[in-house]
Amino acid sequence: MAYTFEHLKQQCQQEWDAYIQHDFVRQLGEGRLAPESFRHYLKQDYLFLIQFARAFALAAYKSTTLDDLRHAKAGLSAIVDLELGLHIQYCKEWGISEQELQALPEARATLAYTRYVLDTGNRGDLLDLHVALAPCLVGYGEIANWLNTRAQTLRGEQNPYDAWIGMYESAEFQEAMHAEIDWLNCELADVTPRRFERLGRIFSDATRLEIDFWAMGLELRQ
Repeated sequence: MAYTFEHLKQQCQQEWDAYIQHDFVRQLGEGRLAPESFRHYLKQDYLFLIQFARAFALAAYKSTTLDDLRHAKAGLSAIVDLELGLHIQYCKEWGISEQELQALPEARATLAYTRYVLDTGNRGDLLDLHVALAPCLVGYGEIANWLNTRAQTLRGEQNPYDAWIGMYESAEFQEAMHAEIDWLNCELADVTPRRFERLGRIFSDATRLEIDFWAMGLELRQ
């Protein structure tokens, strides 16, 4: 059979739903998330993005075709040239300076997930790495879309986190999400059942680490 990204999600549907519909996400969408929890998340997400930029640099190194190299370059450029700048500016709006961000220690959840991705990429091939990255890139887009289906989600000035939802529902991010899904679908189509089983474990592990990242923000874990 030809595997797809949907099959990866189905392999760990319970974990995926727990990630997409986490209480951190629900509270954010309803505008009742504690500001200190959101600030803690924002700070760690800055460190998270730096490590993910390294992961896309690793993807470039692992690339064996020009198309894959361009795909990796686009991901690296999106983080370094666009997303990090927007994130720094967004942090300033929440009273967090760039100097403070640069001096932060990584929380255990940040270390666990980002190093898992890098280790998976170093040990495996390009597909292993992209599967480990997918819960972040695809998941955030799905989270924004899920929030927009909920009657409890507040939008506009009544929600202090509206800009966060807007970032991941944007045409640019949704396009990047679908481009990643298309790439994964193309690569997964030819894998064997044994190979898919291994990829499913990677995807499940990465999803569980994303759940821990939400819990880190919600519970102010260091």
